[in-house]
Amino acid sequence: MQTIKSYTNNRLAGLYPPAERQALLRILAEDICRIPFYKILMDEPLDLSPDVETRLRDAIDRLAGGEPIQYILGETDFRGLKLRVAPGVLIPRPETAELVGWILGDFTSETLRVLDIGTGSGCIALALAGEKAEAEVWGLDISPAALGIARENGEINRLNVRWIEADILDEGGWERLPDALDCIVSNPPYVMEKERAGMRPNVLEHEPALALFVPDDDPLRYYRAIARLARRKLRTGGWLYFEINEQCGEAMRRQLGDEGFAGITLRQDGFGKDRMIKAQWI
Repeated sequence: MQTIKSYTNNRLAGLYPPAERQALLRILAEDICRIPFYKILMDEPLDLSPDVETRLRDAIDRLAGGEPIQYILGETDFRGLKLRVAPGVLIPRPETAELVGWILGDFTSETLRVLDIGTGSGCIALALAGEKAEAEVWGLDISPAALGIARENGEINRLNVRWIEADILDEGGWERLPDALDCIVSNPPYVMEKERAGMRPNVLEHEPALALFVPDDDPLRYYRAIARLARRKLRTGGWLYFEINEQCGEAMRRQLGDEGFAGITLRQDGFGKDRMIKAQWI
């Protein structure tokens, strides 16, 4: 075959900038080929087995088709956890890891009762369970497929999270959710339909729309429902944390204030975007 480096550059040219192509190739070299990346940078032919060569070609071709590398490999890292991911769940983002860090920084004692709404791969719930040994953690999602992956991730990482299948917009199911919570956290769908045009194809064509999009005329629908749930389920002094659309920071301040929350704090992510907000139920 062509050298790995030249084959990757030819297939991915125009789809990814050079630095990103190199980063993707590094991941493939280490995961599939099990060879040091410097050997690929030398751009010399390598003695690969037919099976490894076939797997590598397939992975590069799937990248060329816009499929995220996390789905190709079937896993991703999140705050030190190895998580299985598949097209039925959203790929965890760095800003979500920042949200978990914010919660952990605020709750310094080991005891914590927390509900993660829209758990997807289980990344938030499992990270909290892993870093708070005595925590009681629940993860909720509407998708049976997502919950299946979350359960598997819990087993892989040997972490205890209780999983709940429910539609958070259906108030009739709220009674079976845990009470007296210290914390409710959610990274719900928040991308407005009008934002589709500016999104990359690898997200639009492969990640689950159910976990991404909300109507343009009601972008806060999930936040409104979760805030009302939090009024019932948080203990006095408990906290609500959200990952949010950067365009909705001030609207979220008003929404949480209207629902009776205090201590409302908006925080930027590592890219300087309004991405997280917390509020206290008093």
